[in-house]
Amino acid sequence: MTRKLFGTDGIRGTANSHPMTPEVALRVAMAAGRQFIGTGGHRPLTVIGKDTRLSGYMLEPALTAGFVSIGMDVVLVGPMPTPAVAMLTRSFRADLGVVISASHNPFEDNGIKLFGPDGFKLSDEVEAEIEMRMSNGLDAYLAGPAALGRARRLEDAGGRYIEFVKSSFPRGSRLDGLKIVVDCANGAAYKVAPRVLFELGAEVIPIAVEPNGFNINAKCGAVAPQAMCEAVVAHGADLGIALDGDADRVMIADETGRLIDGDQIMALVAAFWHRSGLLKGHGVVATVMSNLGLERYLGGLGLSLVRTAVGDRYVVEKMRADGYNLGGEQSGHIVFSDYATTGDGLIAALQVLAVLVGAQRPLSEVARVFAPLPQLLKNVRFAQGAPLEDDRVKQAIADGEQRLSGSGRVLIRKSGTEPLIRVMAEGEDEGLVHQVVDEIAATIERAASGNR
Repeated sequence: MTRKLFGTDGIRGTANSHPMTPEVALRVAMAAGRQFIGTGGHRPLTVIGKDTRLSGYMLEPALTAGFVSIGMDVVLVGPMPTPAVAMLTRSFRADLGVVISASHNPFEDNGIKLFGPDGFKLSDEVEAEIEMRMSNGLDAYLAGPAALGRARRLEDAGGRYIEFVKSSFPRGSRLDGLKIVVDCANGAAYKVAPRVLFELGAEVIPIAVEPNGFNINAKCGAVAPQAMCEAVVAHGADLGIALDGDADRVMIADETGRLIDGDQIMALVAAFWHRSGLLKGHGVVATVMSNLGLERYLGGLGLSLVRTAVGDRYVVEKMRADGYNLGGEQSGHIVFSDYATTGDGLIAALQVLAVLVGAQRPLSEVARVFAPLPQLLKNVRFAQGAPLEDDRVKQAIADGEQRLSGSGRVLIRKSGTEPLIRVMAEGEDEGLVHQVVDEIAATIERAASGNR
């Protein structure tokens, strides 16, 4: 079975346009609810959280109506990080967890992410089954008047998540004496993230914590961390933490304002856990996007780097299958399976802080553990068609691969969340990397526009 609605991270699109309409949301709820109803061993229950987008007010009641209509109760937790919803789904022994979010996308977009009763994102196969249910008629799922579900709001959801995140920090350790900038992207973690850091003892400088429905990820957060970096320098902070709109990814800046990406975070924690005997699987799981420098660094420690397709759920699937407890993406989705079932920006930040507290040195001296190879990524937008099938594009890719053979690599892929083709190359010769990416991207642009 193939999927048409679901991409690499749920269903995503422009708000109030197909597929991000109330009608589709209602149908997703009915089909997904039916897929999982009864798995919790008690009255059927769904947990629904969201980020701070205006369109969340439209999609939340549509999803609620869909679940209630088939006899499922609903717990609404309001704006809450994606990993918080995954945690609450397990905590409540719910049948299903739902997050209304388009993660790092601008406010115009929104999305629906689904978690099973175990708190893990759904597999491709289960998503395909849900789509099949949506297309096969849903009236048979409707509950009778006396069997309808109920909906209620959970007032202490934030407090539950705060305590959960704090429990991932080493017992007895504190953040006293550290000044930390935290950029919450005007998103789902705007209340809980500053509170976690404050309760652990840090002096906290929060920015982008005034969501208005339109400013999520707008020149702030993990996808635009410049404001965070500048605030670190301006306030003389020890480091900065930038989360994205749903707080499942993180970027960190050292005290000089220089960024530390997901690859460096994985390298830092992997080495620390390896020395401490905490690392499982004798390696790390990452995606095809992670830098070759990370692979070489881990190899020098006698550790392996296992690569998956792009998407943190593919990372998690590999971790679960082969017994790894650390994995993630260069973009800042870091998964610590000892604590969470999905990427959690706050937990990732706390693991870095645990290393920093133990080292008693500036983050700039601790967190840059390997020299990344020059890497360049370009996004080429296309409206329709299949430019990657064009013979000119295939030849340009083959030429680039041949030129980098032995000293680098080329990776071309379609985005699973936007109409983009991502062109990436890396290698030891930075100039050659730029040439290869520019030539392939230009060829794709010509093919996408129909130019010869």
